[in-house]
Amino acid sequence: MCGRFTLTVTWEELMTRYLIDPESVSPFHIPRYNIAPTQMVTAIINDGSTNRIGQLQWGLVPSWAKDSSAGAKMINARSETLEDKPAFRMPFYRKRCLIPADGFYEWQKNDNGKQPFRIGLRNGEIFSMAGLYDTWITPSGDKLSTCTVITTAPNQLMEPIHNRMPVILRPADEALWLERQTSSHSNESSPSFLQSLKELLRPYPAEEMQAVPVSTTVNSVKNDTEDCIRSITGS
Repeated sequence: MCGRFTLTVTWEELMTRYLIDPESVSPFHIPRYNIAPTQMVTAIINDGSTNRIGQLQWGLVPSWAKDSSAGAKMINARSETLEDKPAFRMPFYRKRCLIPADGFYEWQKNDNGKQPFRIGLRNGEIFSMAGLYDTWITPSGDKLSTCTVITTAPNQLMEPIHNRMPVILRPADEALWLERQTSSHSNESSPSFLQSLKELLRPYPAEEMQAVPVSTTVNSVKNDTEDCIRSITGS
């Protein structure tokens, strides 16, 4: 499960990382240290011709849902069963997104309870979690755009901490993930294209990541300050 993450960079850094013209969209991002489910998160999608940056509510509400309550239960989608779950099948075929982060939290059980860790890349750079999105029409006719983070098996770094981790895409694979390739006869992509997407849904190399123990300040979603990411080891 991936239930909290961070995106502490500036708006300018975010736009530079994803090669988006800053004049094409009004700034909305501020550094965030404890992003939680049901909150709005920054996401990158492709509209068929260009990449766009915006905000989606974390917790997928399928377009066919009767109400929005399902969102709180669908913050994650298991990579192994995307095509088996009705809520994730069509988004996997047609509505994939990138969810930028520079760290995610996970809690390791110990004799004293649970120790939170902030996990990220060793170089400290922004990374993209693989996501899916969908749009639900409210009874009043408004649009609710939501997303979910795809998870996979843990790598060697994550195994002692938790049995799942988010799918992290290499920058070179981000364009493929966002590509909106479908066949001319259906809403489904070609088998070979889908296979190429599935090959991206693997654990990120452990040697390129680090896990840092942090304060239990992060345990409360009310806390969204630099104290959440401060290492308790002093390193």
